[in-house]
Amino acid sequence: MTEILISQAPWLLTAAILCLMFAQAVFARRQIGKLRAEMKQRCEDLGRELHATASGSMGIGQRVVGCERQLHELRGTLDEMRQNDPLRISYDEASRLVDLGADIDDLMNTCGISRPEAELVSALRKRQVA
Repeated sequence: MTEILISQAPWLLTAAILCLMFAQAVFARRQIGKLRAEMKQRCEDLGRELHATASGSMGIGQRVVGCERQLHELRGTLDEMRQNDPLRISYDEASRLVDLGADIDDLMNTCGISRPEAELVSALRKRQVA
C-alpha cells in the first residue's frame, strides 16, 4: 500500500496544487471584482465632484464678468460726473480769468468760489505761468 501511495504521490501532489491554484484564482477573482466596484464608485464620485467644480467655476466666472461690466459702467458714470462737475468748471473758469488778469474779488464774484479758493487758484496759476 505504501508503494501505491508513493507511486501516486506526484499525482496527489499535482491535484492538491491544482486545487490550491483554483482556490487562489477564485479568491483573486473576487478581489478583482471588489476593486472594480470600488474603482467604478470612485470614478463616479470624482465625476460628480468635477461637474460641481466646473459649475461653480462657471458661476464665479459669470459673476466676475458682471462685476467687470458694472465697474466699467461706474467708471463711465464717474468720468461723466467729473466732466459735468460745476466746481471743476468754476476752477477752470477761475484759472482762465487769472490768465486774463482778474483779481481775487473778481474770481469770487464771477465763479462763486470762496476767498481762500480764489487765492489758491490765483497763486497756482501765477506760479505755473512763472
